[in-house]
Amino acid sequence: MDTDKMWIIMGPQHPFSHGLWTLKIQVDGEMVTDADPIVGYLHRGWEKEVENRTYPKIIPMADRLCYAASMTYTHLFCMACEKALDMEIPEKAKYIRIVADEVNRLQSHLMWLAAVGTDLGNLTVFLWASREREFWMDMNVRLCGARMTTNYPRIGGVRNDTPDIFDRDIIRCCDHFDKALWEIIGIIDDNSTYTHRMIGNGILTREKCANLGITGPAARGTGVDFDIRRDDPYDNYDKIDFDVPVLTAGDSYARYMVRIEELFQSTRIIRQAVEKIKALGKNAPYRLKAPMNIPAGRHFARLEDPRGESMMYLVSDGTDKPYRLKVRSPIFVNVSASKDLVQGCRIADVPVIMAMIDMCLGETDR
Repeated sequence: MDTDKMWIIMGPQHPFSHGLWTLKIQVDGEMVTDADPIVGYLHRGWEKEVENRTYPKIIPMADRLCYAASMTYTHLFCMACEKALDMEIPEKAKYIRIVADEVNRLQSHLMWLAAVGTDLGNLTVFLWASREREFWMDMNVRLCGARMTTNYPRIGGVRNDTPDIFDRDIIRCCDHFDKALWEIIGIIDDNSTYTHRMIGNGILTREKCANLGITGPAARGTGVDFDIRRDDPYDNYDKIDFDVPVLTAGDSYARYMVRIEELFQSTRIIRQAVEKIKALGKNAPYRLKAPMNIPAGRHFARLEDPRGESMMYLVSDGTDKPYRLKVRSPIFVNVSASKDLVQGCRIADVPVIMAMIDMCLGETDR
């Protein structure tokens, strides 16, 4: 029997949306036949605002691009400026940035894991993941005095050296977390209702990822073996030994498993970077003085954000302010792919599929 198709608006009030955006879906009974993602509710004009700020004053603004992983965006901005200045920062600063980035990756992935718990109806996952995230937020506080918007990287290095006994505390945090994460994995993977909602849903292929521009864990869950930290290394990631998790199923469960393995790899990276920092000693420099004006030219930088490939394209005109600064957000692309992700699924599958994209609307809708 033929039925009439109708459009349903999910968001911005629906909790699955993880922020201010709307996903319109067309349904035929319970089946989703089309989708239309709409962003624009949160637009702040970030890229235009920074044209009126000096380069150092943009750093705290870059923190607000993604509140969940603010350190990676300030790092990215500083990298773009350092490339424009042809500046090589101290070795110690590179390893401190690695530690800071991986702490941000951990607390960002844990915020995603907590949200996944509520999206799939498991409050215990939310509580346990949020509990573990607090330990890494404490490491942010120890490092720079702030929990989320850290204002820590600087053009030429980092704001301050690691504090006393920071190395001891973060290694203890790594040891604790490696055990605690298995407990969270247990309550997810041992729950057939939970896993059956992920397995076989929202399937992507490598070809679709390439055509849509999807990067990060969402792409690595489809068999795309690419990670900027390894394949186009920055700030001494090439001197760190770690694995890039890749799965080939291309479904929501594969994207979930990639992020879980990345949590383990982040603690592995932190341990090595901390040893490198200790070997350099307390007297090693962690910052170089950078000029206020950046020579005229066009400059490009990219890094591996927790959600994918983040890029900044800087056009400088020789003054102390950028002529243009363009940001490429991985989640803007991944959210745009929701049309392909949800077609053919059921209405109840939409929150699960979109949860595995790990949306952060602050970076999506600037």
